[in-house]
Amino acid sequence: MTNGKPRSTYRHGDLRRALIDAGIELAREGGPDAIVLREATRRAGVVPNAAYRHFESRQELLSAVRSAALSFVAQAMENELAARPKKRRRADAARAGLRAIGAGYLRFAQTETGLFRTAFAAPQAEWGEHDAPYGAGPGGLDPFQLLSRALDEMTETGALDAKRRSDAEYLAWSAVHGFALLLIEGPLQGLKPAQIEPLAARLLDMVENGL
Repeated sequence: MTNGKPRSTYRHGDLRRALIDAGIELAREGGPDAIVLREATRRAGVVPNAAYRHFESRQELLSAVRSAALSFVAQAMENELAARPKKRRRADAARAGLRAIGAGYLRFAQTETGLFRTAFAAPQAEWGEHDAPYGAGPGGLDPFQLLSRALDEMTETGALDAKRRSDAEYLAWSAVHGFALLLIEGPLQGLKPAQIEPLAARLLDMVENGL
């Protein structure tokens, strides 16, 4: 993160990346509404007209920053997966994987609130219109694909009845995302970490057992 002053230089040919990085900083500070093309060019250290070689509108820059924000969400989920306790039984490992996915998602929402809001700030028409790498984390999967894979693993190991697998992503995602929004911009904003942790654990129990 910068101190908010314009960069004095950027590497030749890397202006697009510099503008996206500036947009990420703005999103981190103020969410999607803070992403303004003129301010991104100022932070990149170039004149406003230079940005139009790479982004014809604010919406195009916002879309690129959304992709980066979703990638950060995916990375947080992957990190939680990598840190999950080892289980001897494959079914138990699959259950732990689903919990890790949810825990990483909730942790990111609370620690990177501006980026989390930005990741999901898009009109209906923009969802599903991107190339495969859009929003992918280090492992090549976006947050929704990571959730889907975790549910597939639960089904394959017998932890989830195959008859209940269909569209389970939407149910699990809705529950965890709703809780995240209540924590960062709803009536649960005032809860302390000591209150949030047991509630989050119960929520993940509910998701696991209710699918």
